[in-house]
Amino acid sequence: MPQRATPPSSRKRRASDEEILRTAVEDASRLLFTADAAPIAPAHDAGARTPRLKHPTPASPHYHDHGARLREKFETAGPVALADYEILELLLFRVIPRRDTKPLAKALIARFGDIAGVLGAPQALLAETPGAGPAVALELKVVQAALERAARAEATRRPLIGSWSQLTNYCRVAMAQAAREQFRVLFLDIKNQLIADEVLNEGTIDHAPVYPREVARRALELSAAAVILVHNHPSGDPTPSAADVSITKEIVLATDAIGVKVHDHLVIGRRGEASLKSLGLM
Repeated sequence: MPQRATPPSSRKRRASDEEILRTAVEDASRLLFTADAAPIAPAHDAGARTPRLKHPTPASPHYHDHGARLREKFETAGPVALADYEILELLLFRVIPRRDTKPLAKALIARFGDIAGVLGAPQALLAETPGAGPAVALELKVVQAALERAARAEATRRPLIGSWSQLTNYCRVAMAQAAREQFRVLFLDIKNQLIADEVLNEGTIDHAPVYPREVARRALELSAAAVILVHNHPSGDPTPSAADVSITKEIVLATDAIGVKVHDHLVIGRRGEASLKSLGLM
């Protein structure tokens, strides 16, 4: 029996269906085999789960690797192998761990001169440095306070006048970077060990008035046997002025009257220190 011919309309519908199916398969293939997605492996059994597509994780910021290298360098070669700004970077990274700290470290060094200048700078000036802020300023002042405590602890374990380097180091840590002039008195017992370190006056950038009777009165209150006078020159030059020499002589007269000896008067600057006793000025 002869077969019936397929109507043209039916052939067109089958061709259209095949074209739609082929297009759908091609689209699915493109979705499954792009460069950003791994192809899905065929399941080996009915219960196998389709693995999840894996996407690449973003790379860590470059400063994370830089911070790790700095820490490794510190651990293996020691702090002497790091520049001032690199030590400062490590400190800053503790406060702002998700940011590159090198630009801020270099900006602080450029503004305040060196790492000692940064730690000794007024908290308000540190905070206003672009990129710093109150948290960074506070952290740096905590570090400075720790250094001062360590120097003070060392000074109280032995006679303070027994070592010139120990004495000057203690005074430099405490006041070499101060923006205003301070007049401090180190009160010593009969063994020349530190009883108290007190700022008797803080003045302007070039003057801190002190009254001899106040030094004598405080020495009596503390039962001190001797004192060391210390003040700083914010200009950086430790050369004693005529006023420094004059006030020293007045204090010596006031303390001699109560049996308290003035061992020395130190002038501390960023570029060194001067002893009035060594210079024959007292």
